[in-house]
Amino acid sequence: MSRETFFGLNRRAFATTLVTLATSIVAYPHTSKANPADIRFGLTPVFLTSDLELLDRLQTYLSLATGAPINLITRRTYQEIIALLISRQIDAAWICGYPYVMHATELQLVAVPQWRGEPLYQSYLIVDADRRADRLADLKGDVHAFSDPDSNSGFLVTRAALAEAHTRPETFFGRTFFTYGHRNVIRAVASGLAASGSVDGYVYDVVAEMEPELTARTRILRRSEWLGFPPIAAPRAALDKEYLARLSAALLNMSEDADGRAILAMLRLDGFVREDAALFDTIAAKAAIVATEG
Repeated sequence: MSRETFFGLNRRAFATTLVTLATSIVAYPHTSKANPADIRFGLTPVFLTSDLELLDRLQTYLSLATGAPINLITRRTYQEIIALLISRQIDAAWICGYPYVMHATELQLVAVPQWRGEPLYQSYLIVDADRRADRLADLKGDVHAFSDPDSNSGFLVTRAALAEAHTRPETFFGRTFFTYGHRNVIRAVASGLAASGSVDGYVYDVVAEMEPELTARTRILRRSEWLGFPPIAAPRAALDKEYLARLSAALLNMSEDADGRAILAMLRLDGFVREDAALFDTIAAKAAIVATEG
């Protein structure tokens, strides 16, 4: 595959598809598990793309690897997906480290993606490419774009940094808004809709590779420490232990399968691995800082 294409699309087409999952896969109006043989897997548009080929390949691979029909369930926010998980209305979901640590007693880890050899990523604080700013304090009074209120990289990291300075987003920034998509944060800053933004470093780096003309209009002001990559999680009391084990195996073995490797290449990931909950302790510490400061 050439650098001019991504998921079988050229750069311009890619730009139009990285917006929302909700318009590209079946949205089920009811959350009860009508067919107990199905595995219901939750996704949000905050992290993933809406590329139809990717979603079709993922659904097909997981169905073949688990031996069960896979229903991809999408919701707009992490909050909605987490609600389905903890109420045991879906079997598993690709979520974020922040909601995972906030609901750690109700959830279990299924698998964690590996990116560039590690199950880790960073949060980036970005500004206009020509902006004269060197630190977070320089952004006081900005219009600031966040991705999701339950996103670690797209909200919590910046919120915790402000809490350590004994302030809050609503008093530090002039105005804030949520884009419900990391690429949308980049686009907001690049277009001038926002003066600064908090974004997932993995997503930013992938977009920088595929759409350099977009990220070239922005600059990374600050990188966080390395943090646990957004995991696949399931209810602690699994809906079906056998099917959850099959789903876990399908993800963990994805790099050993030709179709699985093709999906990983689309996602720019190395594979999925087992990790202990301690991987997310740093995120939990940030959540505790925010809770303490109020």
